[in-house]
Amino acid sequence: MAATDLSGKNAIVTGSSRGLGRQYAEQLARAGANVIIHDVNEEAAARFNEAASGSAVAEELASAHGVKTKFIAADMSDPEQVEALIRQSIETLGSIDILINNAGGDIGLHTPRPEPNDALDISVEDIRSVVDRNLLSTMFACKFAGLHMRERRSGKIVNVGSTAAHMPVRGGIIYAAAKLGISHYTRCLAEQLRPFDINVNAIAPAPTYTARFLATRTVTNQEGRSRLQRIAQPEDMSNIVMFLCGPQSDFLTGETVVCWNG
Repeated sequence: MAATDLSGKNAIVTGSSRGLGRQYAEQLARAGANVIIHDVNEEAAARFNEAASGSAVAEELASAHGVKTKFIAADMSDPEQVEALIRQSIETLGSIDILINNAGGDIGLHTPRPEPNDALDISVEDIRSVVDRNLLSTMFACKFAGLHMRERRSGKIVNVGSTAAHMPVRGGIIYAAAKLGISHYTRCLAEQLRPFDINVNAIAPAPTYTARFLATRTVTNQEGRSRLQRIAQPEDMSNIVMFLCGPQSDFLTGETVVCWNG
């Protein structure tokens, strides 16, 4: 399969100043796409020492790949800020061809992860935080970007779920439920947008090496495991996302690619 060429395409990747989102943005820029870098604020990129700032990430991609980039901050749980993000992105790039809804995580209202993190003892505030940051943020971005794509009768949306949504879990139950909601929402939105030639798909990434992953989890010994059993590298996930953004997936919609590594 030839390398994906996205020259001239305009993309937004939410939560892209760090982690897997940054990897997705990097690969889009490498393929020639102009990219809006987003995070909740400028400083988010520095939390796990991944970059000095969101603007620094945008400048780095522009310099390395000769594409147009800009950093825009927005709280994705606030629909007014999401609408402004989409509007400013269109004003900056001229259009939106690709939306990757990467922002989210199993994040408590006041803590890195909810504690307790089950279905019953978790606080109401943490339930709302997790659902807002994952399911509702995806819906808001799809609504405002989808209106633009529907008018243009063109576009690709890639929503980001989690393998936790596709198996029973004891921890992160609200997170898993929100991510499963994304999969069904993806399937339904794909049906609504099918007559307008807009593809809507999702990826459920496997556990993947990122700075936040390493900072918040104890990694077990991977020696002796097969390639399909090990913790994934960022490129493993971004290659699938690129397939969903590129012409090879033009006749695929409503699907979730589940990357389970056992």
